[in-house]
Amino acid sequence: MKDLNCNSIMTEHFTSLDISSDIPKQIKMIKQIIQSGKIGQEALLNFLVNRCIIQKKNVEVLDGLIFELLYFDSVDDIKKRLNSYFSFGLIDLTSSLQLNYQPLQDLLINQNFQQADKLTQSYLCSLANLDREYNRNWLYFTDIFSLPTEDLYILDKLWRVYSRNKFGFSIQRKIWLSINCNWDKLWVQIGWNKNGIPARYPHEFIWNIDAPDGHLPLFNQLRGVQVISALFNHSVWSGDE
Repeated sequence: MKDLNCNSIMTEHFTSLDISSDIPKQIKMIKQIIQSGKIGQEALLNFLVNRCIIQKKNVEVLDGLIFELLYFDSVDDIKKRLNSYFSFGLIDLTSSLQLNYQPLQDLLINQNFQQADKLTQSYLCSLANLDREYNRNWLYFTDIFSLPTEDLYILDKLWRVYSRNKFGFSIQRKIWLSINCNWDKLWVQIGWNKNGIPARYPHEFIWNIDAPDGHLPLFNQLRGVQVISALFNHSVWSGDE
């Protein structure tokens, strides 16, 4: 009877996880399952495997939450199995992409956000051919239009999936649109400006999951808004309108 009650509770939790879009609520439920012990962790792992490998569903933020919390909080046996199923992470980085984004996926899995931010900026410059053609490591707004849609989408998805949907270009853009495209309000809301003064790199930025929504990845606001404005108007986001 105890096992039946446990299975019933697990089924109820997983059903709630699937239908809920409230991330704090999802995190709370996942943590409750993990804290229930190895049986709950195994059920959670099987749920993730079923979604991502068997059903081949598009990887969503929910999958990132489950992966993150199992990765950091599960018992060793479950973590080993998690790593065997997802040895390269959740997101399949197809060969059609221009660059190898596995190093970024590895950094984000381990929440090494500062190095992930540096690598993201390097990727953007490489995608715009700046390192080969112009030998500079910053972007002009005209460079943005040449960024391949698929690669930009993957960069954003990696950030979103491994940050509880807090970080990523699309998150920043969503906030910007919600405040009527007001740049000054955006800088304050995402933590890039305090008391009218731009945050100083790197020590005044927050390099962990507790940072404000949209805090990462960074763009140099001191160079003006043309570059980030071009990014927010890139065709990759046309489906978000």
